[in-house]
Amino acid sequence: MHTHAQTRASHERLATGLGWFSLALGTAELAAPRTMARLIGIPDDPRLVSVLRAFGAREIASGLGLLARPDQAAWAWSRVGGDAIDLAFLGSAANEDTSNRQRVALAAAAVAGVAALDVICARGLQDEAQGRRAVGEPTRHDVSVEESVTVTRPIEEVYAFWKDYANLPRFMRHLHSVETLAEKRTRWTAIGPAGTTVSWDAETIADRPNEWIAWRSLENADVDNRGSVRFQRAPGDRGTEVRVHLQYRPPAGALGRGIAWLFGKEPSGQIREDLRRFKQLMETGEVTVSEGYGLWKPSRPVERAEDVATLTGVSPELVGAGARLEGGHA
Repeated sequence: MHTHAQTRASHERLATGLGWFSLALGTAELAAPRTMARLIGIPDDPRLVSVLRAFGAREIASGLGLLARPDQAAWAWSRVGGDAIDLAFLGSAANEDTSNRQRVALAAAAVAGVAALDVICARGLQDEAQGRRAVGEPTRHDVSVEESVTVTRPIEEVYAFWKDYANLPRFMRHLHSVETLAEKRTRWTAIGPAGTTVSWDAETIADRPNEWIAWRSLENADVDNRGSVRFQRAPGDRGTEVRVHLQYRPPAGALGRGIAWLFGKEPSGQIREDLRRFKQLMETGEVTVSEGYGLWKPSRPVERAEDVATLTGVSPELVGAGARLEGGHA
């Protein structure tokens, strides 16, 4: 399974490759425009040759931009725009009486193929940039966690379940409720020891159906946090890969000590356990719990809703409303 960093690196490698391609093509169009005209099947007309030279200068500019900043989507999108211009030019040139229409058609097919790569690159880089803005660049004080799970359910179903934030307390420990306040705004409430609660408001900053959701806490929140979840069809029609990235800044002083329980001593393990419960909930409609350490060791069945609440970290009200106590399942 590819990590977020590997995906980002692959997009940048593609951008670098396209940058070198732009330089080579632009140099050929500038240095030998008549030869390029013959190769693509257009007449050796001074007007058309001048257009090819202009295209060459554009390609070199795009190539230098991509090589200098392979992480910037703008340069990749500039190539997409250039591809559209090239296709329009070839379509017009094909109408010339002296054009070799077969060669022009082959050239157009080649441009269309490269255009597809340009779109993949540009969109990938743009998504990565949006993800970095959504989650933010971590400081040395931030805690950043990334975990993933494969759920054997259709991507549309998995996305729809997560998009309804009210479902999150059903599998996230310590999270009591997520209320919708207004469009793109929610209020999150977590329960701590001895019934203490912490609430904060958040906003949804990205929502691409069946692909990506991102949110962040608003200013002056007790818990400064950001998160995103990406959805991708698993290889071999095995369901949906869900990748969660959470980042938070532990508060200082008494408040920080008071809510240290929120993500636990090992945040990565906590999120991994939440995703395990999420997988169970999506695949079976219920979450398996026991009184074994960490909720994964077998033990005797849990009989009371209050015990399930203690083990899972959710409120007794939620357990009573949505859980089924049968043979150690909730």
